Amino acid sequence: MKSSNIGGQAVMEGVMMMNKDRYSVAVRRPDGEIEVKVEQHKPLTKHKGLLKVPILRGVFSFADSMIVGMSSLMYSASFYEDEEEEKKKPATKEEEEQQKAKKEKTDKLMMYGTVTFSVVIAVVLFLMVPYFLSELLHKAGAGTTLTAVAEAFVRVALFLGYLAAISRMEDIQRVFMYHGAEHKCINCVEHGLELNVENVLKSSREHKRCGTSFLMYVIVISIIFFMFIRVDSPLLKIVIRLLLIPVIAGVSYEIIRLAGKSDNKLVNLISKPGLMLQRLTTREPDAEMAEVAIAAVEAVFDWRAYLNENFGYTYPAKTEKKEHEEP
Repeated sequence: MKSSNIGGQAVMEGVMMMNKDRYSVAVRRPDGEIEVKVEQHKPLTKHKGLLKVPILRGVFSFADSMIVGMSSLMYSASFYEDEEEEKKKPATKEEEEQQKAKKEKTDKLMMYGTVTFSVVIAVVLFLMVPYFLSELLHKAGAGTTLTAVAEAFVRVALFLGYLAAISRMEDIQRVFMYHGAEHKCINCVEHGLELNVENVLKSSREHKRCGTSFLMYVIVISIIFFMFIRVDSPLLKIVIRLLLIPVIAGVSYEIIRLAGKSDNKLVNLISKPGLMLQRLTTREPDAEMAEVAIAAVEAVFDWRAYLNENFGYTYPAKTEKKEHEEP
């Protein structure tokens, strides 16, 4: 398998796909048509030197993916808000433009606010709660090793419990089906198959570069790191844990990056738990979902040229299509 640069995520009734400095969002509108938007990716830092530094590049990549992902999710949700907005249109075109500008500003503030809130909740739930529960055990007389093991157990249990709980929600199950479609599209082209609905549906819905695997590595690496924190002050323990979060994210990114580029037996073995976990966060998509994912891929990735270069195909050059692209 030859790794590509493309990656993405599921959104509401659609898929986001990113390739280098461009990303697309394809959404199945309420009327059944597929809407595709293409945008330039604006990274948090334009300093290319920083993006080459191991671990540090992972911190920026994680932050960028959070922002792009939330923006794409809000865009996809807007199609299902529009039905309500149609019933209360402003009286004039000027009012409509003012309302649109106000909405864009509000959406941007909401996006950054949601990203910040999500990070805070994740830190509290998966890092701080296990720590405080293990401290109660420590105060009850448990040794340092037992306390560290208990903290690790609680962290893993919370993570798996969270995934299991949300996977039972009906709306989330549809998102997970689109998540499966996203993976299947990438696996399809990376295994040398023509990108069509039939080939996509028969491809695997598991992928080593998945965000689910990244989160699993974050949990595991945080357990390993925190086991080596040997300080007595509870406050200092908390501070060190918070300071280590970017490092943990950076190390996890490097593992995911290596996994996506290597078929080494050891790397494949390390990737197995993450692939197994994806059975919770992906579902088998239907043909219409595969069509949406294919539209997202084709908007930013020339899969024909990829197959020509890596698998010896002889597809003709891609014909440029005019798409809804924003600056």
